[in-house]
Amino acid sequence: MEDRVNLGKASPVMYKSVVQLDCIATQFIEEAGINEGFSHLLKLRASQINQCAFCIRLHSKDAADSGEPIERISLVSAWRESLYFDNKEKAALDLLESITLISKGQVPESVYRAATKVLTKPQIAAVEWLSIVINAWNRLAISSRYPVLPANPDLNLQFT
Repeated sequence: MEDRVNLGKASPVMYKSVVQLDCIATQFIEEAGINEGFSHLLKLRASQINQCAFCIRLHSKDAADSGEPIERISLVSAWRESLYFDNKEKAALDLLESITLISKGQVPESVYRAATKVLTKPQIAAVEWLSIVINAWNRLAISSRYPVLPANPDLNLQFT
C-alpha cells in the first residue's frame, strides 16, 4: 500500500491551527462545566462512529487516565441502553452523535430541544465545538492513516 500524505508534515501551519483550535475548545469545554473524563467519552463516541482506530485508542486511554471507570468507557457505544449515563450526559451524547452524523438528517430539532432541557447554553455550545473538533481530528487521522501500534508489543498477537 502506498504511503499517505502526512498532513501535519505537509502543512505544519494548518496542523498547528487545528491543535490551537483543540486547545481553545478544551478550555471552553472545561469552563462550560463538562469534566475532562466525560469530554474524552464524547470524543471516544464520535471516534467510534467514524471508525477512527487511532482516536478510539487515544480517547479510551485518556478517559481511563481521567478517572472514568472501565464500565462507562466500554458502554459508551451503547449509552442509550446503559444506566451508567445520566440525562445530561445522554443529551450530550445524542447531540454529539447528531453532529457527527450530520449528513444523515442534520441535527434533529427533537435532539436539540432535549439538550436545551438539561444542558446550559454554554454546555450545548461546548458539545457542539467538541464535536466539530473531534470530527476534524478523526478526518485527519483516517485520511492520513495514522498508525495504531500497540503500546505493548506483546499485545500484537496474531492468529496461528
